[in-house]
Amino acid sequence: MSTFEWIIALLLGAVALSALARRIKVPYPTFLAIGGALIAFVPKSPTWTLEPDLALALFVAPVLLDAAFDTSLRDLRNNWVPVSTLVVAAVGLTTVGVAVVAHHLVPDMPWAAAVALGAIVAPPDAAAAVAILSQVKLPHRMVKVLEGESLLNDATALLIYRIAVGAVAMEHLKWSEVGPTIALALVGSVLAGLLAARIVPPIMERVTEAPSSIIMQFATTFMIWIAAEHLGLSGILTIVIYAIAIARTAPARMSARLRVSSYAVWETIVFVLNVLAFMLIGMQMRPIWSRLDADVRWEYCVAAGWILLTVVLVRLAWIMFYRTTLRVLIAHGLYHPKDPNAVASPKGGLIISWCGMRGLVTLATAFALPESFPYRDFIVFIAFAVVLGSLVIQGLTLRPLILAFGLKDDDPVGTEVALARAVAYRAALDAIESDPSEEAEILRLEYRAVLMQAEESPDGGIANGGLPADPLRRRAIEAARKSIFGLRATEVIGDDAFHRIEEELDRAELSAGG
Repeated sequence: MSTFEWIIALLLGAVALSALARRIKVPYPTFLAIGGALIAFVPKSPTWTLEPDLALALFVAPVLLDAAFDTSLRDLRNNWVPVSTLVVAAVGLTTVGVAVVAHHLVPDMPWAAAVALGAIVAPPDAAAAVAILSQVKLPHRMVKVLEGESLLNDATALLIYRIAVGAVAMEHLKWSEVGPTIALALVGSVLAGLLAARIVPPIMERVTEAPSSIIMQFATTFMIWIAAEHLGLSGILTIVIYAIAIARTAPARMSARLRVSSYAVWETIVFVLNVLAFMLIGMQMRPIWSRLDADVRWEYCVAAGWILLTVVLVRLAWIMFYRTTLRVLIAHGLYHPKDPNAVASPKGGLIISWCGMRGLVTLATAFALPESFPYRDFIVFIAFAVVLGSLVIQGLTLRPLILAFGLKDDDPVGTEVALARAVAYRAALDAIESDPSEEAEILRLEYRAVLMQAEESPDGGIANGGLPADPLRRRAIEAARKSIFGLRATEVIGDDAFHRIEEELDRAELSAGG
């Protein structure tokens, strides 16, 4: 029973921390990291354990699929140069830099273990940056670069991580032995993701009940990850390819009712997984901390500080080097970007550098280390310290930094949405043009008003972002909702009738932009 009580307390505490984070406009993972650290020092707090092999599948697979599902292939193609350099060069240089610093601080640490630590702390986390970027409007291209990086850098880091862990297990590992295997795994992962995207959707389409469909979505996500790992492929890359591929056809295959339910559940589960990851890693910190004497604790804290500084400076140095190199190539006519804003300004480069908060993937990979891995306690401690430090230092200062720089969003998405909305309403008007009914005439009047607004707008947009009568609809629906609350409170109607009417009003409110 105590375990169940702790779970309830932790989830309610996480909800409170998340609400506080939204109120003061900081990323919620910052407070989760602080909460996880406090768990280590709470008397009689639980010490739950999780099988290391389960950590990556449980925490990373659904979070990664959720992020990849919303990724735009067009934006990835348009920004492939900065994204690829961040995914490969920034992650690789951070891994090397951290490995060198860790080996210097702890000379007895095997190089493979030091590289594993570097790979663990190398990839920035998507959730923290997105939480900030959703509050402050950055230039669209900058946001897409950060989202593309956070999606793909996990695959690079985990590949290095797997090699390093394998090197420790085999004691010696030659590149000639693993090189072909890595190349085959990368190609195989892409093909496996595409194959899964062809096989799974037709099966999922047959499941129309919301609870069953959502369970199937999670089950297939874990099954694809597990199958990829058993085949020696990259689970991360397979999931990313699978998610991007199914996102192209899912809107046509899924009903609106099922889609609304699915999105809500996925958002909730991603939040819960973040909570569990931070709390579980915090629980691992207490036995680690208690086993250390005062001098060793200080050494661990100093090492964590140096490695956190390395992580921040390597990313900053690489982005500044990339900007300078690109500008030199453009000045000498050796590179001709299609977009004149392809090279970020100095302020933009600094913002991208400062968006390097670490999070869930770092915690999961540290947790996934085998119990017998050399210097495991040290690596887990450093990983959590880097996550905590980056989320507190960068997470709390990112928004003020963005506001101080005054970077603005040109809002290309808003222009495209307005144009698409106008086209959609024109098609809707054409579809009911020949219907003589009174209901159709009411809709035709409303759609014509929408198109008139679109024609008067220079960019083809719609001024109020919806149908002209939507504000009136929402006001009427709110009045109707209050009335049925009163009917249920006075027991004029029962709960069954109330929920049926409530569902109708929910659908109407969604259609009115509620």
